[in-house]
Amino acid sequence: MKPIQSNHVSIRQATPADARQLAAWWNDGVVMAHAGFPNGLGITEEEVIGRLGGGSLVIEEKSRLIGECCFRDIGNRMVEVGIKICEFDCQNRGVGRIALSMLIRWLFDKGYIKILTDTNLTNQRAQHVYESLGFQKIRINLNSWTDQIGQKQSSVDYELTEACFADYRKNCDSSLLE
Repeated sequence: MKPIQSNHVSIRQATPADARQLAAWWNDGVVMAHAGFPNGLGITEEEVIGRLGGGSLVIEEKSRLIGECCFRDIGNRMVEVGIKICEFDCQNRGVGRIALSMLIRWLFDKGYIKILTDTNLTNQRAQHVYESLGFQKIRINLNSWTDQIGQKQSSVDYELTEACFADYRKNCDSSLLE
């Protein structure tokens, strides 16, 4: 995959050279708590390399690795996506919304007609981002899974069609794009 670029933010294929940073994030319970792993994954760099595939992507801001995203074709021109801004000083600044807009536009340009995602019901920030981009809430799954420490968790499922997509890059503060 050719990198997706929007001024200072880029998304590119994750490579073995990224494994050290990915392992650090995946082993950090604070970063991974929302995904159900408050103790981290306990994964080695070699195991990370083994998990890298075509849909494993990293997000860079001004050449600094700040997060990750992924996509998975689920058939019928539908795709599931996920995103995580892992560097805390890069959160709440709009860069995640920019990166997600970039990924969504690229996926629609590749011929996908529906994009699906989900998030923990307690992750209000993610829900706000998804809904601001046009995702429609399709289901709430109460107590549908148990996290790493035995706590019941709930999730929210979302879907997005191109007609509903509100590309954040068209309406954001232009200084975020410089």
